[in-house]
Amino acid sequence: MGLLSLGTPYEWKDAAQYAAHVRKNGIEQLINIYNAHKDKKTTQLLWGDEVEYMVVKMDDKKKQALLSLNQELILDRLTAQEEKGLLNDDNVSFHPEYGRYMLEATPARPYTGDFDDILRVEGNMLARRRIAQSSMADREFPVTLTSYPRLGAPGQFTSPYYEPKGAASRSLFLPDEIINTHVRFPTLTANIRRRRGEKVAINIPVYKDEKTMEPFNDPTIPHERNLFPKEDAEAKTAALVDHIYMDSMGFGMGCSCLQITFQATDIHEARKLYDQLTPLTPILLALSASSPAYRGYLSDQDVRWNVISASVDDRRRSERGLEPLKEGEQFISKSRYDSIDRYIGEDLLEDKARAAHLNDTDIAINDELKNDLEKAGFDELLADHFGHLFIRDPIVVFSERLEQDNENDSDHFENIQSTNWQTMRFKPPPPNSSIGWRVEFRPMEIQITDFENAAFAIFVVLLTRVIISYNLSLLIPISLIDENMKQAHARNACREAKFWFKKDLSDVKSREYAKMSVDEIINGCDGFIGLVPLIRRYLHQMGLNVDTMCRLGRYLDLVSQRASGKLETNATWIRNFIRKHPDYKNDSVVSAEINYDLVAEVEKLSRGEDWNGIGKGILGGFEYEKE
Repeated sequence: MGLLSLGTPYEWKDAAQYAAHVRKNGIEQLINIYNAHKDKKTTQLLWGDEVEYMVVKMDDKKKQALLSLNQELILDRLTAQEEKGLLNDDNVSFHPEYGRYMLEATPARPYTGDFDDILRVEGNMLARRRIAQSSMADREFPVTLTSYPRLGAPGQFTSPYYEPKGAASRSLFLPDEIINTHVRFPTLTANIRRRRGEKVAINIPVYKDEKTMEPFNDPTIPHERNLFPKEDAEAKTAALVDHIYMDSMGFGMGCSCLQITFQATDIHEARKLYDQLTPLTPILLALSASSPAYRGYLSDQDVRWNVISASVDDRRRSERGLEPLKEGEQFISKSRYDSIDRYIGEDLLEDKARAAHLNDTDIAINDELKNDLEKAGFDELLADHFGHLFIRDPIVVFSERLEQDNENDSDHFENIQSTNWQTMRFKPPPPNSSIGWRVEFRPMEIQITDFENAAFAIFVVLLTRVIISYNLSLLIPISLIDENMKQAHARNACREAKFWFKKDLSDVKSREYAKMSVDEIINGCDGFIGLVPLIRRYLHQMGLNVDTMCRLGRYLDLVSQRASGKLETNATWIRNFIRKHPDYKNDSVVSAEINYDLVAEVEKLSRGEDWNGIGKGILGGFEYEKE
């Protein structure tokens, strides 16, 4: 969840006038934070995860699973419990998200790196789900689906239902009423469209089944609508043949994910972790794949990343290379929601040739602000990093927050920082805070069960310990990571795709890379040990008792078996469920009844039921553990 300031937001034409002011003061705030905290050290690893739920309302008579727009009511109930201290023992906290059908849940206090604490993760996730459920209405449930299969499909998909007539998104498919009512969110939605100069355009390939329309020209797009003449006409050229077309921020920011934030011991370790986790982002995206269906259709991809990327792409046509650049503009190769463009580790400062080899893509940089950072003592890599982030305009500017105390505030900085939604995020400490330097790992898709979500979180946490303890180097050129990100979207990428990966993790300067499967990267192959075996070696060296090893082993086994193909990804399981459903017509359409039965089964699995039945494909023979 990004910055949630209160106040009066400017529409884009007014906000644009203050863009340079926000950037300039944001960099000044960053410099002050850096000077105050560059020598800051903490004594232990602290970390936490974020789980995002979709709240569904089950209409059993009509066999419909509807997205419930009761976020505010549910959060009010949960917040009241938090304020009374009723959730202290459970160590849970709840937060709003973009969609009014979404909830974000985190531990209220961070975990440590102690193994006993790591083993509390699944129980904490179970507690979050149970407590969230207790504040919901009858037949409302918190489910962890990455993309809702019928979001924006014709007919009723929310409870209550609204017609798509909203002025913020001007979507043909989504009403503005699905957007969180906090003024930041509809303003963000409208200003991204206004800055771009047209609606966002999301096109993902449709899955071609036996009876799918050929060619696929979506008959449900209301081309005849003329509510917003300019925007409504855009669909005629924006909607691509053989693709599922979406036209609103809500289709991307309405997805759910699993994110993990680590507090490093100091800025040096944070920079190292930021770099070393980056090559893993496409691998974990493919491994956690969970989103094969959009707007009532099966797609020919398994993950959400390009959907969200396109949903907030505020670049003008000129910035995307579709028209000549105007004065003062730069070509910007990616959306503000995308993979990272620069490594920042200090070891690269000592080897310019290696830095150039790894940071091998051209990027836009705000040279004036980069120069300010270098004058303030930032090294070239860190100045490049923030100079690149600060090419973006602030999308939401509050009139009451224009003038700030740059020694003690950070809202201008966070305005830009928190709206660069990349696979990794390097997070300086807040002003006047005991919080240290942090790194956020952002690519993973949410899983159906808390056991799976705990497994992925624990895997990444243990991997950070292995990277630091063994001083590993996973770095490959950024261009290869960009290639890997594209590969990660493919259907069955977890089993079938090959990804560039470094062959010798112990040799910092090695430039030997090979294309490997997810199985080979995670479980090893000839000449490469594999990440799970590395973690197991580390755990044995730590001298853990048998019980702790066995409990941690369950989570590593889940990740290992998902990588090997013994267990299906959530995306494959969902796709197979839809295609085997008696109501499926082999035409790529996810009907309301199919969606109802799918959500009902997902909800059962989240409660620990049917793991050895239909859920065996994703869960194998693992036992369900209650809190």
